[in-house]
Amino acid sequence: MKKTILAFLMILSAYQAFSQTSVGIRAGYTTSTYSYRPAANFRAIGTEAVGKPTFAFVIEHFNSKNAGIELNLQLITLGMNLPNPDTDPIQRNISELDYLKMPLLASFFAGRSGRFQIKVGPHLGYLLGARDIQRDFSSSARPELPTYGGPDDHPKKLMYGLTGGAGISKLFGKSTLAGEVRFAYDFTNPEGQDRVFDMNSTNLEFTLAYLFRIRERN
Repeated sequence: MKKTILAFLMILSAYQAFSQTSVGIRAGYTTSTYSYRPAANFRAIGTEAVGKPTFAFVIEHFNSKNAGIELNLQLITLGMNLPNPDTDPIQRNISELDYLKMPLLASFFAGRSGRFQIKVGPHLGYLLGARDIQRDFSSSARPELPTYGGPDDHPKKLMYGLTGGAGISKLFGKSTLAGEVRFAYDFTNPEGQDRVFDMNSTNLEFTLAYLFRIRERN
């Protein structure tokens, strides 16, 4: 029993010894695509990528020597770009959806002042706004996407999915610079009026982050 208690105390002291919290910002570029099935008897149709900048406020907490958690409050735009290949020049229907996205990621790293990091975890999001950027056609050989930015459109507000990423970071005293690539899959179907049978999206992010350590326990 005494050995068990001693082992627990040693683990707890190690946990506290490496505890540190940093805050900062992350910014970069993201591309997103949607895949949708207009009806149950249709195969999935993929859209072309839409690229947009993204920004995030970051809280990072390491509670052991090489593992911790990271919370982001992120502004991100996901887009649908559906071309009509039967036209010349090609006509397009493009819609964009702006989200406040909150990934909560487990973070694992190797290295000391220079680190290689892997992150994975769930994310939640809330729709801030939607708009139709371009509407060139209303019918074609392939089923079209519905609009999402009109007064009669009512897209779902909540989104959820999984996010994973990898990157490198460099420590400069209490500051950290990090470059990262992330991939996210959203299970959410934003369609709220049953105009599409099923829909989901993926997005790829390329970002740089600056973090400053605000709390440390040695």
